[in-house]
Amino acid sequence: MAYELDKRLVIGVASSAMFNLSKSDKVFRTKGEEAYREYQSKNLDIPLDKGVSFSFVKRLLSLNNLGDNPDSDPLVEVVLLSRNDPDTGLRVMKSIKHHNLPISRAIFMQGKSPYEYIPSLSISLFLSGNSSDVKEAIGMGYPAGHVLKSTIVDEDDHDLRIAFDFDGVLADDESETVMQNTGLNEFHDHESKKVLQPHNPGPLKEFLVKISNIQKIEEQKKRDSPEYKNRLRVSIVTARNAPSHERALNTLKGWGVMANDAFFLGGVDKGLILGVLKPHIFFDDQSGHLNSTSSVAPSVHIPFGIKNTGISLENT
Repeated sequence: MAYELDKRLVIGVASSAMFNLSKSDKVFRTKGEEAYREYQSKNLDIPLDKGVSFSFVKRLLSLNNLGDNPDSDPLVEVVLLSRNDPDTGLRVMKSIKHHNLPISRAIFMQGKSPYEYIPSLSISLFLSGNSSDVKEAIGMGYPAGHVLKSTIVDEDDHDLRIAFDFDGVLADDESETVMQNTGLNEFHDHESKKVLQPHNPGPLKEFLVKISNIQKIEEQKKRDSPEYKNRLRVSIVTARNAPSHERALNTLKGWGVMANDAFFLGGVDKGLILGVLKPHIFFDDQSGHLNSTSSVAPSVHIPFGIKNTGISLENT
């Protein structure tokens, strides 16, 4: 029987998102592909250092022990999607083994992004340090995020804190378009009139839904054993404020998902909040917000919607 992915939470991760490839990339950029191949071969048994999304991936995979059969029927699957060829990608696989990450599935495509395989593998999130690959994936309607150079959060525990912006990330940019075209007052009026109408899905809606399914498993464990401490925490950190907060909350409820925290900041610097919240990953569609948050938390740009038309974020 084939191994089925569609009922699991599957994420695809490029090596550029999970490991620090600054030395390898410098060799490639300055000396070319042949020198890069030689460099990787020479350093084959030297593990790559952890990158920005390493902690997120590690903690996400650790949630598999919440399932009944974590080895044969895991809740979470992570697939490596790499621009390397199989030979140069061998160092990445050895690094995965060195860091004790249960990742066994990989796609290697020399010089070409594998994002076209996202729907085939039921991937709900693709993370990469290559901004061009992410923009192309988003343009194809796939759930993708550009992992920025950011502060790494990785304490000595097993918790996983995930934070999302709302518009342009979980929801589409319908309301953001109103905001940009007509202004704040009209935006609030628009949201108040449509308060009971759920937003259309944005790029990471399905990722949130599958994360929420794992939250529900934890909630059941807590009901069965009141002393159980939840490890997964989801937060919404948005520039919305009253009265436009209500439609966002109604949308989440309509999707059947739960946020543990919601911060409706009305323009307050998100970095101030994330510095206290300390998520292991934060998703936002606006570069202005990410310039602040990347100094306090692992930050991911979702290049979707009106705020990204003609905008280039080159923090690779």
